[in-house]
Amino acid sequence: MRAAIFRNGGIVVDTIADPTPTAGQVLVKTLCCGICGSDLHAAKHTAQFVERARSSGGRWTMDPSRDVVFGHEFCCEVVENGPGTQGRFKPGALVCSMPLSLAENRVLGIGYSNDTAGGFAQYMPLAEQLLLEVPNGLPADQAALTEPIAVGWHAVQFARLAKDDVPLVIGCGPVGLAVIAGLKIKGAHPIVAADFSPKRRALALQMGADIVIDPAVTSPYASWAEVATPAGYDDSRYARLFNIGPKQRPGVIFECVGVPGVIQQVMDGAPVSARIIVVGVCMETDRFEPFFGIVKQLNVQFVLGYTAQEFADSLRHIAEGQVDVSPLITGKVGLDGVSAAFSDLANPELHAKILVDPWR
Repeated sequence: MRAAIFRNGGIVVDTIADPTPTAGQVLVKTLCCGICGSDLHAAKHTAQFVERARSSGGRWTMDPSRDVVFGHEFCCEVVENGPGTQGRFKPGALVCSMPLSLAENRVLGIGYSNDTAGGFAQYMPLAEQLLLEVPNGLPADQAALTEPIAVGWHAVQFARLAKDDVPLVIGCGPVGLAVIAGLKIKGAHPIVAADFSPKRRALALQMGADIVIDPAVTSPYASWAEVATPAGYDDSRYARLFNIGPKQRPGVIFECVGVPGVIQQVMDGAPVSARIIVVGVCMETDRFEPFFGIVKQLNVQFVLGYTAQEFADSLRHIAEGQVDVSPLITGKVGLDGVSAAFSDLANPELHAKILVDPWR
């Protein structure tokens, strides 16, 4: 089969062996697969990516000296049921899966494995136990965005929103946009979102944000305070001491940027008692001053990934029209276009999500 392969620090297209499903696995044909920011980081900062994975417990075990086929945001067509399967999915069925496979009692990652090709290849062996059939005639390109949408839904679930919470989303790349979609489903309004990119601010409105802010012009935290602060609110120490007057609505801030310095910026701007949900994946050393968190009594929660139920919920949200992912799909390429797509995604004004069609 053909695949876009990460080899010697670059993306090349080559032919590799077709996979053979083992016990409990189903052979699938990859119809489309999204390019994730993690793929870009793994390609550009490979040594750092591998070291962070190793030192944090081996979530990824990629060996950069060997070929790797990236791709973990995919929708596929069932080709053949392997040995020991129950035949739950007929050939031709459209399916999605978390980027995992199973071999006996071992969980195998897909997307950063040297031994199992990811979605930038024409075929994959997926675990029947983890497959979900795509419902409601949902097109494959939209179903492929289940994985990134699940990341945002997980962050929103972890935030444990209360009725009066006012969310603020910092960063409107694919992660921030998925968070906005999850907040809309939860009915958390008004949703305030901030990004320097005009293109991303426009997408934030399409995904459900009520107010979008250009941080170069207006403070996101001042904009949040405008909608969260009732008339007659007294911010003085005296009023707080004696619980006088109307109360400011609680703040929940989603950090969706993932670069050094942003957590400290959020802590600087956050209101007293805010909850900060760190969704952006920063793989570099960062620093922040605990004193800001102490005097404001901030709650900082780090999140990653999603549960199997949240993944299934996200596919259902897309299929039932609760999340319209079509605005996020800004480009499609074949295997020969993957290398250029990695470069194009560095410009937020050009693209949000590029999908790879291995058969194009």
